Amino acid sequence: MTLEFRGKDSYTGSDTAVAPIIGGPFTLVNSENQIVNEQDFLGNWVLLYFGYTSSPDIGPDQVRIMAKVIDTLAKKNLKVLPVFVTIDPQRDTPAQLRAYLKEFDPRIVGLGGPVSAVRQMAQEYRVYFKKVEEEGDDYLVESSHSMYLIDPKMKVVRCFGVEYNAEQLSKEILKELKKHQVNA
Repeated sequence: MTLEFRGKDSYTGSDTAVAPIIGGPFTLVNSENQIVNEQDFLGNWVLLYFGYTSSPDIGPDQVRIMAKVIDTLAKKNLKVLPVFVTIDPQRDTPAQLRAYLKEFDPRIVGLGGPVSAVRQMAQEYRVYFKKVEEEGDDYLVESSHSMYLIDPKMKVVRCFGVEYNAEQLSKEILKELKKHQVNA
């Protein structure tokens, strides 16, 4: 079916839905203080999460889930690279990211950098975040909490919300890998 509107404002379109483009180029700094970009992840399946190290609740739960998922996949000889991007680069230095992520799983790659670069990447991935002032100089960061499964060409294959526990998320990722003919 094609829609056509004629007159002052004309439009020709179709009823075919087009998926929004999520993701894009980025340049950040890893927890070893090295500059990295999306090209450094080509050839790898990636599980990407945006969070911050001083998150009081959902963030640590999501990182724990990510670590468990990576373990589950590794037991099946499947490698998915876990990547954590801070949405609080003012507090989350490379050293802070390294120490925080090591507590969960040393395989998790931590990324941060200038606020403008983090904000740009978050926009590319449709991630919402906003500082919420607390007493004194303290603050929290309100954010969307999604994980992204990204294929070896750096294309987002699937987005997962916080409703998935580690077992459910592992199963869903395994389905996606199977769909893309990734074998254990």
